[in-house]
Amino acid sequence: MGTRQEISALPPEADLARADSLAREIFSDVANKWAFLIIEFLGQRTMRFSELRNEVGGISHKMLTQNLRMLERNGLVERTVHPTVPPRVEYTLTEAGSGLRAVVDGMCGWTQRHLGHIEASRRRFRDPAG
Repeated sequence: MGTRQEISALPPEADLARADSLAREIFSDVANKWAFLIIEFLGQRTMRFSELRNEVGGISHKMLTQNLRMLERNGLVERTVHPTVPPRVEYTLTEAGSGLRAVVDGMCGWTQRHLGHIEASRRRFRDPAG
């Protein structure tokens, strides 16, 4: 994955097959509506679990927990536990998570720029006679 120039700049020992496989795994993990929303909101500021749940309307406790764990496992979110009683837990995007947020923002911009074309194509697909 990447441009020819990016690939040619890699050291000879770079394992492109492994990198491609990892990229596919990460895309598969984060390609859901909840992960994108979590990334978007955490990109604005560090949040506690309850704050994040309130911002991401409609997400269940279980789904938020699963997505935060997946994002943390992939190095996109950092979880910080403060030693207080009760413990205070905060979530923030890592540098990699912020980079992914920029990509997601780019995808949203692309969608906005091509919205009319996409909607027209979908209408034609549903109604080939029209």
